[in-house]
Parts: sequence; C-alpha cells; structure tokens
Amino acid sequence: MSFAEKCNTIFSRSTACYHTTDDVDADLKNPCEPETIEHILFLKNWIDAVQWHLEDIIRNPAIDPGEALLIKRRIDRSNQDRTDLVELIDGFFLEKYADVAPLPGATINTESPAWAIDRLSILALKIYHMEQEVNRTGADPAHREACAKKLAVLQEQQKDLSAAIDQLLDDIKAGRKYMKVYKQMKMYNDPSLNPVLYGSKSK
Repeated sequence: MSFAEKCNTIFSRSTACYHTTDDVDADLKNPCEPETIEHILFLKNWIDAVQWHLEDIIRNPAIDPGEALLIKRRIDRSNQDRTDLVELIDGFFLEKYADVAPLPGATINTESPAWAIDRLSILALKIYHMEQEVNRTGADPAHREACAKKLAVLQEQQKDLSAAIDQLLDDIKAGRKYMKVYKQMKMYNDPSLNPVLYGSKSK
C-alpha cells in the first residue's frame, strides 16, 4: 500500500467514525497506535471533520450572535491545531528522509508533502458529503444527478492528488526533490503579532 493509499484508508475510516455521532463535541476514540503516523493522520482528519461541521453551524442564519462568536473562536483554535498537525506530519518525512542527499539539479516542490496530504483529508470529507447528497432521500433527480457528476470529479481529483503525493515522496526518497519546510506563522492567534490583541493591552 502506498502512503497516499494509507492516507485515504485512514481518512475514510476517520470520516465514517465521526459521522457515527455527527456531533462536534463527541469524544475522539483514535483506534490507531499512539505515537505513530497513522495516529496523527486519523487525528488530522477528525479535526477537519469537526471543523467542517462547525463551519456549517456558524452559517445558520438564525444562529445566536454570541454562539457564533464562540464557534468562530473555536474554528480559530482548530485552524491552529490543523497547522500544528501538518507540521508534525512534515516532521515525520523530514526525519524519514534525513539521510537522503539531493542529486545535482534537485528541485523543491511548490508545497510540502503534508500540505498536499492536508488537501487529501479535505477531499475525503467532500467525497463523503457529496455521496450523501447523491443518495439523499427526498432530493429531486436533477439535484442527485448534478451531485453524482460532482462526485465523479472529486473522486478523480482524489486519484490524481494521491498519485502526485506518491510521486513526490518517491522523488524525495530518490533525491530528485528535496524538502524545505517553513513554519506557518499564524499572526492572528499571536498576541505579539496581531495589532488588535497587542493594541488592547495598551489601553
């Protein structure tokens, strides 16, 4: 099984696990062995699934403004958690390929492996929810047909992205590509960088 196939299997499992309760406050029961890449991947998709549904909830036109603010702040924390996990996944690859010497003419990719894997996790959620629309009882045939076409595109995208991720990892392993990871400098969560936050302290 390739690494991308492993990701897709774990993401599909995590997405299905979340939807057994479909509750943003449900306790996570990660079935993967702790301190493994599989454990991290499962957690990554779970966080993505929770945030997906928080984004749905906050778009309810009738939501109480106070509740909306709490959810927005929860989404901000979730975005930070997602970024931290992406960096953890990249750390796994940096360690795995630490002894690989780049070949002459080796190039850097436009994104690190983990950020591509992040998109693969979101695709798993898109596919799950589009399948729900295709099979939604009571939906009119035109809606279901349109969703079936979108589902086919998402599945093709998943296939193409999976192949690209595996190719990138093969290239890094062979020295044709090299990794250079930049830490994501989230400014809005940092009290020393967000002028609204550090400005409020001086008042």
